[in-house]
Amino acid sequence: MLRIPRRAVARFVALLRSDFAGVRAGFFALLISSGGDLVTGLTLASITHTLSVLPGLFILIPAAIGMRGNIFGALGSRLGTQIHAGTFRVSRRVDTLFGQNVSSAIVLSLAISAVLAVLAKIVSVAFQGGESISIVDFMVISVIGAIISSIVVLVITVAVAAFCARRNLDLDNVAAPIVTAAGDIATLPSLFLATYLIGFSIVTPIIAVLCATLAIGSLFAALRSGWPILRRIVIESLPVLVLAGAVDLMAGLTIEKRLESFLAFPALFVLVPAFLEDSGSLGAILAARISTKLHLGTLEPGKGAWWAAVEDVMLIYVYAIPVFVFLGLSSIVVAHVADKASPGNLDMLGVALLAGFMATTAAVVVGFYAAVATYRFGLDPDNHGVPMVTSSLDLLGALSLILAIVILGLG
Repeated sequence: MLRIPRRAVARFVALLRSDFAGVRAGFFALLISSGGDLVTGLTLASITHTLSVLPGLFILIPAAIGMRGNIFGALGSRLGTQIHAGTFRVSRRVDTLFGQNVSSAIVLSLAISAVLAVLAKIVSVAFQGGESISIVDFMVISVIGAIISSIVVLVITVAVAAFCARRNLDLDNVAAPIVTAAGDIATLPSLFLATYLIGFSIVTPIIAVLCATLAIGSLFAALRSGWPILRRIVIESLPVLVLAGAVDLMAGLTIEKRLESFLAFPALFVLVPAFLEDSGSLGAILAARISTKLHLGTLEPGKGAWWAAVEDVMLIYVYAIPVFVFLGLSSIVVAHVADKASPGNLDMLGVALLAGFMATTAAVVVGFYAAVATYRFGLDPDNHGVPMVTSSLDLLGALSLILAIVILGLG
């Protein structure tokens, strides 16, 4: 009865010994991402009045935040490939390899933000009886927020890529946590700033029309352009990003349904962005490791695949324990310093750990099967696998968080 656990532990120890530097880098990347997202959580806890007077706005927030990470995280990955291939050159020309990659990220940000605005209104009508802000307000907040945050995240992504190219560093090891954290930090304040443009009887509809026109026009121009890389990235990415955005909207709806618990204890908001980000990151890490094994032939999909990946699954749980403990304790400190109402230190830590265990289990299942599906269908993991893993875990992470709050009697 003890042979399987002992063999599993032995394989896990062997993994640590063979790639300790890589395991350690992954752990610190998760902590960096969590620390950055605590700033986003604090921002969220500070705009409770805006969330209460603009019903339905929270439905949009996880999707908007997730899209910055998905779009610019994929851009960072592609720039990393260029660095490895020796083709990375910063250029202002759109027709260059660099220019087409950057342009694709800008086009996708505009197009997806407009789609999310429409979908957010549809979700609010379908599940909340239409009790939400108007489609015009959604359009302005989503697109203007995307423009502001995309400028910030694009500059950071290119700067990090250029720095790694000069210092001969592996962009793949640093791009994901830095770009994702930057996207999370920049997006929420950008959405909040965009709310100041709504509520005007003539100006707001005009801005909304201009936003929709810009989004549709840029997408049409990209699809009709003669630049093959730009067209390919947009065509491949758009469907899966729309699907990922729809899933993220359901994550926002899940929390919106329990918004009164968060408004009563704004300290819980501090947990939300980092918790969802960590859940998605854990799933993405496992998916990447499984995908590598599948391509190397050390793991075959089918019977016995789980046993072949047991050390990778154990690694995800080992990552999760300190990460969610850190998240719980740091959110307590941040909420206390910012003087945000809290259900109590033990309850805050309990929510983080209980929800973290449920979300990690979900991350293991989703990450494993997403990698297998991506491999079997021959899809690009940057354009297809990662967005679906992270968005699915946004939804499952939100459900885990709400379930933990209910179990502990906080809502």
